[in-house]
Amino acid sequence: MRVERIFRFPVKGLSPEAMEEVALTPGEGLPDDRRFAFAQGDSPFDPAAPVWLQKRHFACLMANARVAAIRSAYDPASNTLLLRAEGVAPLQADLSSQAGRDAAAAWMTAYLGPEARGALRFAEAPGHAFTDIAAKAVSLVGLASVQALGARFGMELDPLRFRANILFSGAAPFAEFDWIGREILLGGARLRVFKRTQRCAATEVNPATAERDAKPPKWLREAYGHADLGVYAEVLEGGRVATGDALEPVQGELLGRA
Repeated sequence: MRVERIFRFPVKGLSPEAMEEVALTPGEGLPDDRRFAFAQGDSPFDPAAPVWLQKRHFACLMANARVAAIRSAYDPASNTLLLRAEGVAPLQADLSSQAGRDAAAAWMTAYLGPEARGALRFAEAPGHAFTDIAAKAVSLVGLASVQALGARFGMELDPLRFRANILFSGAAPFAEFDWIGREILLGGARLRVFKRTQRCAATEVNPATAERDAKPPKWLREAYGHADLGVYAEVLEGGRVATGDALEPVQGELLGRA
């Protein structure tokens, strides 16, 4: 098995950034992954006392399919965020300033229109990640699992629907479920797989068109009796991971079925 693609998602719900390599740190996810979010106007998120909240409190694909049409880019060196969407003037926001963060929030509020529950707020808190689960983790998806689901229902599914950090090849469909509770070697890092990834309506959204044109959670339940695709893993020993690197369970064979 090998790593085919590496992605981080600097802003929750917005577009991915492909990486050739990444340095993983024990107990952390990918650097800058889900570092920012746009909190809905009625969200209780408090940056002074950050706690994990469900995705419905933020702009997200589950509720706001049209955010898939936004093309975002984050530059950590300058701490700037670029937001672009068809029919809207682009914005380059300096996230180091309150004015820049306010401008980004105002841009997103205007873009969402009636879907915005009040004025959105640009959300960030040191050490906090706006992930779908409370634990800090790396998400992995087997390309064979995505292909098997799509083939079952006669549709080619873009793996980006599942917004994983690591896309890997070389395993049987859903083999990753057999790794729960086991350690894996991922490039120069060691991780422990601890949870299957339950899928929601976010995966219905086509990342290229921003249209809801598929039903992965429904299809998973119909075909396999669950809504899971992919797994979460915690980083035990840090190290460099690059595209083309090997992925290997520490013990056992690479077998598994949904």
